[in-house]
Amino acid sequence: MEVIYGLLPGMLLLGLVGVVVFFWTVRSGQYDDMEGDANRILMDDDITEETQAESDNETKEQNEDSKVD
Repeated sequence: MEVIYGLLPGMLLLGLVGVVVFFWTVRSGQYDDMEGDANRILMDDDITEETQAESDNETKEQNEDSKVD
């Protein structure tokens, strides 16, 4: 029964660390473009520089829009 006095604070600490890491990943933009990477892996490798620049601009606009909200 005494072990529970050590486990409870340990589990609360691990939960707090998990919440802090989650907020850090959200603030660093890890979840901003969830579909971009999934779609890029299916695209052909012959992407021109113009289409890559357009894609980068769209991503920047989406990031700016999400920061405004």
